[in-house]
Amino acid sequence: MRTVTLVTTAGRPDEVSMALAQKACNELNLRFESRNKRSVAKIGQIFGANIIVAGKNRYEYYPEGAAAPFFFHPNSAAFRLKRVARGEDDPFLQACNLLEGDSFLDCTLGMGADAMLAAFQAGKSGKVVGLEADSNVAFIVRKGMQTYDTTELPLTECMKDIQVVQSEAVAFLKKQPDNSFDVVYMDPMFEEVIEESSNFEALRHAGSHFQLSKEWIDEAFRVANKRIVLKAHFRSTVFEEFGFQREVRLTSKFHYGVIVKKDEK
Repeated sequence: MRTVTLVTTAGRPDEVSMALAQKACNELNLRFESRNKRSVAKIGQIFGANIIVAGKNRYEYYPEGAAAPFFFHPNSAAFRLKRVARGEDDPFLQACNLLEGDSFLDCTLGMGADAMLAAFQAGKSGKVVGLEADSNVAFIVRKGMQTYDTTELPLTECMKDIQVVQSEAVAFLKKQPDNSFDVVYMDPMFEEVIEESSNFEALRHAGSHFQLSKEWIDEAFRVANKRIVLKAHFRSTVFEEFGFQREVRLTSKFHYGVIVKKDEK
C-alpha cells in the first residue's frame, strides 16, 4: 500500500510558508496538517506518512522513517560549472559530447547536477528534460530549480531551463518519437554508496529507484538521435551486459559508458 503524504509548515508559520503549503497541497492533491507544536517526526509517526514541509525559503521532504530531509540544492553542479566555464573538461560532458542547441533527456534526474551541466552546454537554443518517478521528489526539485537564489551562483541560472517531468523512465520513453532527443542519459542509483552528503542519502531514501533493463536500453536507443550514456559504479557489470563502451577513469569510483548511434563530428 502506498504511503500517504501530508503537507505542513515550519514550526512558526508565516503568510509565505502558509501560501507555499497551500501550493503544494493544490499541485500534488495532498492534505494539509497543522503543526500544533508537534515535530515533523511526530506527525509522520502519528499518520504513518511522508511529510512535505513548506518553510520560508524552501520545501523539505521527509519520507516516512527518514532521519534527514531531502531538499533541493545545486550541490556539485556549482563547482563543476565553474570549472567548465574556465575551459576545463568535465567527464560527463565528454561522454555526452553535447553541442549547443542539442536536446538532452536525463532519465534519472535526482538532484539535477548533471542536467544542469547539460543545460549550460546546450544553451538557450537547446532542450533539457529531466525525469523523476517519485511525485514528491519531482515537486521538490522542480520548485527548487525555479526559485533557487542564484545571485551567488550565477552559472546555475541554467537550471531554470530544465523541464522536470514526473514519470518513470521507460513509460516516458515509450511515448517519445524515434530520434527525438540527441542524447539520452541514465544514472541509476548505485548499489554502493559513493556520495557522502546527507542530502544524497535522503534522496536514496526518498526517490524511486529502478534497475537497468534491456527494455530501458532498447527504448533509450530508439529515442536517442546521437548516443545514449550510462553512469555506474566502477565495479558494475552493466556496461558489458548492455553493450556500452566503458570510459575507464582510474581515479574515480564511477565510470561512464557510451553507445554511439550515428557518426558525430
